Order: sequence, then C-alpha cells, then structure tokens
Amino acid sequence: MSTQTVVPARAAWSAVIRAGESLTITDLHGNQAVDFLVYDAHDTSVRYSAPDTIHAQGSVFLTIGSVLLSNEHTPLMTVTADEVGRHDTVGGACSKESNTLRYGHHTWSQHACVDNFLAEGARHGLGKRDLVSNINWYMNVPVEKDGTLGIVDGLSAPGRKLTLRAERDVLVLVSNCPQINNPCNGFDPTPVQMTITGAAG
Repeated sequence: MSTQTVVPARAAWSAVIRAGESLTITDLHGNQAVDFLVYDAHDTSVRYSAPDTIHAQGSVFLTIGSVLLSNEHTPLMTVTADEVGRHDTVGGACSKESNTLRYGHHTWSQHACVDNFLAEGARHGLGKRDLVSNINWYMNVPVEKDGTLGIVDGLSAPGRKLTLRAERDVLVLVSNCPQINNPCNGFDPTPVQMTITGAAG
C-alpha cells in the first residue's frame, strides 16, 4: 500500500514516516532541488546531523547505502535506491538573507526554502531554532580540491527517483526549492512527487 502526493513548485510538504516504511522522491521534470530535514517523530530534539552523517560515511555526498544520522549518532533513514548517484549535504537552504547577500537586494521579497521550513515546521511545533543544516536531494554542489563549492546544473532528469527507508518513526520536512537565481532548479522550479510505501513483508 502506498500514498502519493505531488508537491507543487516552490511549496512545502511534511509527513511522519513510520519505522520500516519508505519514502520515494521523484523528480518529475528534472533538475529540481528538494531541501530536506528529518527528525525523530517522538522527540524532535533528535534530528538530522550533517556532521555526524558526513563523518560516518567519509563523504559529503549521499547515495545508495548512506545512513542519515542524528545528532545522537543514531540512524534516522537510509538511502536504499538512487537513480542520480550524488546528492548535496553542504549547500544549505536558501533564505531571504542569503539571496540578498548573493544576488542583490532586489531578491529580498522572493520566497525561499527557510520560509517553507518555518511555515511547515510550525505545524509540528518546530521553530527557527529547530532548523539545522539540511540535505539537498538532486542538487549538484561540486567540491573542488581547494575546498571551493559551486552550485551548478543538476545531475537529475525527468522521472528520476531516490528512496529512503525510515529506521525509526521520523518526521520529514521538505521544501521544494523555489530558488530562481542559480542553476539548482534550472532557473524554473517544478513539482516533485512524494510516495510513502508500507514496510516490506
């Protein structure tokens, strides 16, 4: 049994994924970044930790087999399928402040991922202090030998998917990134699909 939801361009989404269930994210039109946060559904002070995850796997990129670890170094979700091969852990979420610094004051009024996270998180009792470094599924942020980061054209294509299995009951927050000032969405944000599938067997 599964449930499917299409998240419109620029919109937010959230759900509780039960232990053993899977979440599949489908990039419907290609080249769409999906900003992602995950918390223990029963204790949201336990939440995704980029440093723990990166340190444990020895890579700043996520793909099949990557385990999303919490700030208590416990598993939250595991990537079980990936048709893209590399996803970002360091690029962060766009905000009005970062847009203004990077692209100019004329971008201040543009909707951003932090706005989505705050609005969607509020439905679950979360606030600004609960926002941590996020994952950017499908976003291509190469890291050069000198440590320089870039945000360049994505590696995805229409219909490509990735699947995560919940290792405990988790709360997932998603911002279907509204960014139009860099290539992370091909300068044209598009919908994505979320599919929750029951535990196997």
